[in-house]
Amino acid sequence: MTAKNPYLVNVRDIVNRPGEQREKHLSLDVPEKLGEGLAWVAEGRHMEIRVRLESVHEGILVTGEVDTVADAQSARTLTDFEMPIEVEFQELFAYSSEVPSDDYEVQGDQVDLEQVVRDAVVLSLPFQPEIAGETDQIELAEGVTLVLADDEREAPLDERWAALAALREQTDVSTEEER
Repeated sequence: MTAKNPYLVNVRDIVNRPGEQREKHLSLDVPEKLGEGLAWVAEGRHMEIRVRLESVHEGILVTGEVDTVADAQSARTLTDFEMPIEVEFQELFAYSSEVPSDDYEVQGDQVDLEQVVRDAVVLSLPFQPEIAGETDQIELAEGVTLVLADDEREAPLDERWAALAALREQTDVSTEEER
């Protein structure tokens, strides 16, 4: 026995009735993981979907909002954290079976929101998530700190390069005098 698709919405009462609209609220647990990389919505995570279904001459116009929580890892430190996801979408589900294969169709008396929701959520996930307020210094081990490249401070000069540094300063001064 196959499990019921939680993304199916019945539109029987507004099919071929332009001007009619309904609002629906879906509350579901995500049946399979959405996204890859450093941010994803885990299987079993709770998701709220609010949709407005409007009957138009060409089909059913679906406008909606998705609220859920994504699991992520900071791109800087690989620290695990959760981030709220709120995303909007809009898609036309056509009546005709003569629509191009990349368009969505009303299937009988239902619309299947799975691909539309999946696309909206996955495209809203950050490629390189960061924790708000994350510091520019990373403690690697006791007494060992990594300073990230965004930091304006200059690294201390190794004494072995002091002669070259002096030569560079002389070159910079003579270049300015020539201008």
